[in-house]
Amino acid sequence: MAEDTITAAVLVIGDEILSGRTKDKNIGYIAEYLTGLGIDLREVRVVPDVEEEIVGAVNALRARYTYLFTTGGIGPTHDDITADCVAKAFGVSIDVDPRAVEMLLQRMKREDLNEARLRMARIPDGAELVENPISRAPGFKLGNVIVMAGVPAIMQAMLDNVAPGLAKSEPVISETLDAAGLPEGLYAAPLAEIAKRYPGLSIGSYPSYSPAGFTNQIVARGRDRSALDQAAADIRAMVDRLRLGES
Repeated sequence: MAEDTITAAVLVIGDEILSGRTKDKNIGYIAEYLTGLGIDLREVRVVPDVEEEIVGAVNALRARYTYLFTTGGIGPTHDDITADCVAKAFGVSIDVDPRAVEMLLQRMKREDLNEARLRMARIPDGAELVENPISRAPGFKLGNVIVMAGVPAIMQAMLDNVAPGLAKSEPVISETLDAAGLPEGLYAAPLAEIAKRYPGLSIGSYPSYSPAGFTNQIVARGRDRSALDQAAADIRAMVDRLRLGES
């Protein structure tokens, strides 16, 4: 990994994800979004609404990567404990933040700010707020940890708001080559040899299945256009040889 590579992890928080009741729609979106910014998503974890699990994961991931993005657990109910856990991970206090209250008041009357709704205004000390134009309840950024909602539309809006302030690098580019009609077992060895020649690239084989049968695609990814073009040419030549029955 290059020294200037910007890396990230995603921490998905919620019992409902682990039980299967809620199907996550955020991981793929965040991965594609970060790729476009030149940020490499390196790890994704899913943890339950358990304080020690969240605190442990936050501390492990924020130490390992440039950024940690969390989703879920910042609503008004008793099991929304993400903000408290992030505060505990950083060793800072947490309380109702007047800035967050003002944001909530853009959507509701002050008399409607009951104790449950005020939970959404509890922000760890020292955190920057991440605006939420949809429901107004903010996320926040503390150190290199960006805390966002689990609701996809709100998470996406928060990501748009935080993105301008993120460090970025050259976006990854890719080439996709069709290996349809060739079983993976036939080209696995020569593809491995090609991958060894281009250690700066990520080269993988991705099969899919439809009623028409299996389809294989070989994808090469990296930031070096020259190396990518040469690797793609080598892969095409390898696929052509195998289709002609050559070794």
